[in-house]
Amino acid sequence: MSIITDNTVLVHIHSGLESKNKVTLGLLVALTADKNDHKVTLFLAGDGINVLNCKKAGEIVGEGTGDLYEHLENLKNSKISIYVSGISAKSRGYDETLLDGYKAEFAMADVLVEESIKADAVLCY
Repeated sequence: MSIITDNTVLVHIHSGLESKNKVTLGLLVALTADKNDHKVTLFLAGDGINVLNCKKAGEIVGEGTGDLYEHLENLKNSKISIYVSGISAKSRGYDETLLDGYKAEFAMADVLVEESIKADAVLCY
C-alpha cells in the first residue's frame, strides 16, 4: 500500500491486442492505482479500443501481466473513469454497444489533453 494517495493517474492505452503485454500491463497498472486509492482515468484510443472487445477468459493473456478478460471484469467494478476515442471506435466499426457493461463514454482528443494536464502522472501503453 502506498503512503501517497489521492494522486491522479491517467493511463492511456493506444496499443492493439497484438501487443498483449502492453494492454494487459496498462490495465493492471490502472487497477493497481485504483486499488491504492488513486483517482484513475483510463483513455482508450487507436487500436487500444479493441481491448473492450475481449469476451472470454484466456483469449488475451500477457506474460506476467494477467488475463485481459479478468482485468476487464475488475474494471467494471472499479472507480476508474473510462473514456474511449469516438473517432477510433467509429473508424473500426464499433458503436455504443462497445461500452456496454462499463462506466465509459466516448470522447474526443480534447478530453485526452485535458485529462493529461490534470493528471499527476500519465502512463502510456
